[in-house]
Amino acid sequence: MFRPTRRMMAGQPSEEHRAHTITQRLRTLRKIPPELIPLGIVVGVAVGFAGYSIVRKLFVDKQMRLSRQNRKD
Repeated sequence: MFRPTRRMMAGQPSEEHRAHTITQRLRTLRKIPPELIPLGIVVGVAVGFAGYSIVRKLFVDKQMRLSRQNRKD
């Protein structure tokens, strides 16, 4: 009843990133331009400090209201 078209009979195209190991993925880091690596480090450190700061603020600051108080319901 149904016949596969020529496109379907040709098979699936092989993917570029199929079943790569960790070392193969690490080798792709060489494609990143070297002048962007320090920028990535600085942005990563900044995001880390921002995350630390907000988490510390949420746990340490007793003046901040994190839930409703004095509800009359």
